[in-house]
Amino acid sequence: MGVSGNAVEAQLAGRRILITGGLGFIGSNLAIRLVNAGADVTLVDSLIPEYGGNLRSVVSIANDVRINISDVRDEYSFAYLIRGQDVLFNLAGQTSHIDSMTDPQTDLAINARAQLSILEGCRRHNPGVTIVFASTRQIYGRPQYLPVDENHPIRPLDVNGVNKAAAENFHHVYHDVYGMRTSALRLTNTYGPRMRIKDARQTFLGVWIRRVLEGTPFEVWGGNQLRDFTFVDDVVDALILAAVRPACVGTALNLGGHEVFSLRVVADLLVEVNGGGAYAIEDFPDDRKAIEIGDFHTESSKAASILGWRASTPLRDGLARTLAFFRENLDHYL
Repeated sequence: MGVSGNAVEAQLAGRRILITGGLGFIGSNLAIRLVNAGADVTLVDSLIPEYGGNLRSVVSIANDVRINISDVRDEYSFAYLIRGQDVLFNLAGQTSHIDSMTDPQTDLAINARAQLSILEGCRRHNPGVTIVFASTRQIYGRPQYLPVDENHPIRPLDVNGVNKAAAENFHHVYHDVYGMRTSALRLTNTYGPRMRIKDARQTFLGVWIRRVLEGTPFEVWGGNQLRDFTFVDDVVDALILAAVRPACVGTALNLGGHEVFSLRVVADLLVEVNGGGAYAIEDFPDDRKAIEIGDFHTESSKAASILGWRASTPLRDGLARTLAFFRENLDHYL
């Protein structure tokens, strides 16, 4: 369900909105939509190179948005920034599963401890703010059944998933105990313009896109695993809906794609849409094999019921739009 330009999006016109991770992939796409809808937007981002923030991503709204370069681990800066805000889109985080295993303390600091500090800052300085938290399907771990719904057990396979699950639960506690307006959206394989493509820290699909645009082969590990994918515009729709729908407060919702593909089929489709490219099927590296979740796709009927949302962008169309963006902007994202 698209919300661009309609009455739902217009509800945020004139509202004061803070986006953590606002120069990142999803944050920048959300910021552009909100600024164009007439919202008063402030972006917070550390611009630490490993985490995906890119000033180029908001060049089209540079004169209409405030940018604060700071780290969500700095509780004093956040306490200042949150005052007077109507909505907090809490998108900042460390996304690499491998990095979380090789440097678990940093992942803990960003994805768990800093999230608790953010909520405490809100409770102390702006308890009425509406908070939408970007959670992840990674918290479920290896599926016990498919499709995975919100009742599936939470048993992550890596440190990143553990910390994201803790952060989501912090948000629920602050709703249940303090009555704060928090909700969580569990994202799965989000892709689109402005995504990180220089490496696989956000998603394997990013580095695949880089390779086909550079004319070099990419690797597909395994190839038979099933996945669903969500185009970033659909995710932005859901974030906006979560911010304005009272029924979303206190919930955790899956955001999954409406199509399920094997990775081999996705690779074939990417090459076809690009008009060329090549890939090789490879075995999983040892460090990846231990945390590979196998087949995974989600059930999103709860989001349909509460938000009126379903993913609407076919993978073919989303890949075409993503490739077109990066053909024009590739140098700015390497």
